Amino acid sequence: MTTGSRLGDYLRARRERLRPADVGLPEGGRRRVPGLRREEVALLAGISVEYYLRLEQGRDQHPSHQVLTGLARALRLGPDAERYLYALAAVDHAAAEGVPDRPESVSPAVVTLIDNWTTTPALVQGRAMTTLAANAMATALNPLFAPGVNTLRAAFLDPSMRDFYRDWDAMTAKTVAYLRSFAGAADDPRLAEVIGELSLHSDRFRELWARQDVHRRTSGLTLIRHPRVGPLDLHYEKLALPSAPGQMLVTYHAEPGTPSYDRLRRLARLTFPQLTFPEAAPEPAPARTPYDATPARATR
Repeated sequence: MTTGSRLGDYLRARRERLRPADVGLPEGGRRRVPGLRREEVALLAGISVEYYLRLEQGRDQHPSHQVLTGLARALRLGPDAERYLYALAAVDHAAAEGVPDRPESVSPAVVTLIDNWTTTPALVQGRAMTTLAANAMATALNPLFAPGVNTLRAAFLDPSMRDFYRDWDAMTAKTVAYLRSFAGAADDPRLAEVIGELSLHSDRFRELWARQDVHRRTSGLTLIRHPRVGPLDLHYEKLALPSAPGQMLVTYHAEPGTPSYDRLRRLARLTFPQLTFPEAAPEPAPARTPYDATPARATR
């Protein structure tokens, strides 16, 4: 029997899959229906039977994250099942979880993955936009992409970033609009600390923050001035890591066949001299105009 509520149907299905012994309760004699009774789930979740009944019948579809946490505990939900429960209730699971006491860490598998990318700069950012892991190409592209550096703070407070980004004004505007898209829902004291610091010390940040622009842009083009290989027009992608809520994998690449592609390959050869890369085609000479022609010498 369905209730017309995906949340209610999910709660009922998970309740019916559990036996009293699974949650430390006595069987209590013969049961007319499989699984736990509604009152047993309510007791384990710390809510009233009447309220749980409303949830399962679909009469209340937006419980608080405290209630969801209790239900996840009562129904013995794993991490993926708990995230799904939050999604059904339209609650941001990462924000509801709060910030863990332990430092953020990157999966060893993700670190191995990006370390094997010898021509693609890649880094992993945490909730407060601090770099948690970066491959050799990322730090060759910019030393401020190194682990432990907060890229948000560096963008506004490190003078070298104004030279590094040829589109610094556009880049900072996009960064703050992106920050606005999740900062309101995130309960992260580390992020709040960075925002407070930038509000005190950066006129540009205060100006952009006051504009209230909101745009979660996860891909685009950025213009870089690299001191060793020259100007680079790079596409970036920000990919959420499902196994680590709040972490983003950021990659940079150039369009094949462009000068930026050749220059990025040149940076890879400088970064990994022991490896062999195909030689880049020489950059074409600037087109000559009639005004560049050398006047012909007169003949007698």
